Amino acid sequence: MQPVGPYRFTHMLGTCPAGKAWAAIDGQGRLVTIAVLNAAVADAPGWREAFVGTANGLAQAPGGQTFAYADFSAAEPWVAYPAEAGPGAERLFRALGQDYQPVPTEGVPAAPVSGIPQQVSGVPQQVSGIPQQVSGVPQQVSGIPQQVSGVPQQVSGVPQQVSGVPQLTSGPPPAPWALHAGPPVAPNPNPAPAQPATDEPQPPAVGPVDAPPPHDPFAAPVRRIQPSAPPKRRTGLWVKVAALALAVAVGSGVAVWALAPDEPIDPDIPPTVGATAFPTAAAVDPPLKPWAQAAPYSPEERALAVAAPALVFVETVFTGYVRDASTNAPIRATPITFTRRCSAFVVTPDGHALTSSACVKPTQETARQIALDTVARMLVREQTLVPAQVQEYIRTNMGKTKFTGIDPGTEPGTEIHGQLNTAKGNLTTEPAIPAQVVRALPPDTGNIALIKLGRGSLPVAELNPSATLTDGSSLLIVGFATTDDDFRTATYGPKSKLVGITGTGRRGSASISRINQDLGTTSHGGIALDASGRVAGMIDQDQARPDRANRVIVPSSSLNALIGEAGTANKLGDSDKLYRKALDAYFAGQHSAAITQFDAVAQASPGNLLAKAYRQNAVERQQNESEPSDQSVWLMALLAGAGGAIFVGLIVLVVMLVRRRRDV
Repeated sequence: MQPVGPYRFTHMLGTCPAGKAWAAIDGQGRLVTIAVLNAAVADAPGWREAFVGTANGLAQAPGGQTFAYADFSAAEPWVAYPAEAGPGAERLFRALGQDYQPVPTEGVPAAPVSGIPQQVSGVPQQVSGIPQQVSGVPQQVSGIPQQVSGVPQQVSGVPQQVSGVPQLTSGPPPAPWALHAGPPVAPNPNPAPAQPATDEPQPPAVGPVDAPPPHDPFAAPVRRIQPSAPPKRRTGLWVKVAALALAVAVGSGVAVWALAPDEPIDPDIPPTVGATAFPTAAAVDPPLKPWAQAAPYSPEERALAVAAPALVFVETVFTGYVRDASTNAPIRATPITFTRRCSAFVVTPDGHALTSSACVKPTQETARQIALDTVARMLVREQTLVPAQVQEYIRTNMGKTKFTGIDPGTEPGTEIHGQLNTAKGNLTTEPAIPAQVVRALPPDTGNIALIKLGRGSLPVAELNPSATLTDGSSLLIVGFATTDDDFRTATYGPKSKLVGITGTGRRGSASISRINQDLGTTSHGGIALDASGRVAGMIDQDQARPDRANRVIVPSSSLNALIGEAGTANKLGDSDKLYRKALDAYFAGQHSAAITQFDAVAQASPGNLLAKAYRQNAVERQQNESEPSDQSVWLMALLAGAGGAIFVGLIVLVVMLVRRRRDV
């Protein structure tokens, strides 16, 4: 058998009531072990879910068993484990409570030979091979030796009994027709009287005095036994046998090839690769590859694939003046500019997105503190202040200043831009999308904001307002992060991580959950996903921590309430629904349908790079899986032809042996 996937089976490793374990090799020559759940078992209620849950549980456990590849939606679900990690397939079945039986790796030993040793004429031939044990004690052989053909061999004395440990005899027992070789012996016309069998030597029998000497058939000068003429060469017979074997081989192969059923990759859906695969198009390289961030074909991969296209990088630039609170006089003649960067995600087809208020609309106190920090670092560059005095400068001037716009009574100017997929800092032109704040809640009542991007037809994430965030449960978080050190020219891309909930708290009247890890300083405003790829909450700063790390999850119920207060609602567009349908087809192995649907999504929503990437994956997977099916038909035909030829050869061999024995 061969499951869906880039593997070629080599041999079976073991079996259990629920399935089988196989050894296989991938396209790069790496060895794996594959656990395959039987189709009948997979159709039984609860078994497929148990198989998937056990594989994921083993992979997520500390020091657990991570699989390299899997297809849980196949008719016979399977999981592949790297061979260097040990017997992964066996561990999975044993974790399911199955009575796993390994397939023996050595042949069954030959049965011991017992009984009385038989006399064999001729010189014993040495036989190599694995020695087999002989049981039983050899018995004495008595009586007069019997005459055999060829040169008579003298037998003297009584055979001695063999004692001690039986010795090993190598090789298989001789064939029955090898015990008495040679032509039959001519009988003596005047045989001697029969002598009783005894252990003592008997004297020869004496005939009457006047009796003629016994007839000696070999004394006459005429040759009595004439050699037989050599058999006629049966050249014509062998030509007929060869022609018959060839005809059977070809006929068997053609019959198997003709009767082999066509196996369309996707039943009821005609393949569309030829019409839609653009061979000259460049390969798609999305910044987030769900199949690399999580185990392939796992729930984590699908959840990332569903929600990640809706993720947005947000950059807000604030411009204003730091003024003396009592005189309104600017403490610097030039305006002060600083930047805030974070994550967001689209929640409506017309461009509404959710993010953190601290990023796009911070409080006056927070904005003033950041502006004073900017002024202090200017003074350090001007050598008016030393770096060690920066924090003291901010603390001293916090109560004496305010941060305003161009006029004393106005708000500082803000400029917001969003970017999909890969983002560059300080970018205000295409592909950056301008945005504005629609509604924002302060930190003590939620710290969440709704912004409106200036472009529609963007991928949308679906909220799950009823999601429950309980202690000890796991979430998949997604947000923007960077590894660049230079803030001015940094490049940002989406990253994901599986985290655990460590506790709960409150932020005003709203509840929050705390997690044990974060993705970095720009991940607030990112997504916390449930197993289906819906939004369970939003990542935000933990204001109770000194480092204000992004380790808080604001629940989706609060997010949904803010959207409703702004007069809109979270909903999926037509391209979003089609994208999820295409993912369902892809993970179910229906590649032709997935390719067609991903094409339509890419045209309707150009910003969804994952739709293009998964379409590319579906094309490659369809091509990889079509090749083995063609090879299997030809291999079956070849084996059938060879089997037919061998069958004819065996029949001919039996006929020839029967004829030879009759001629003898």
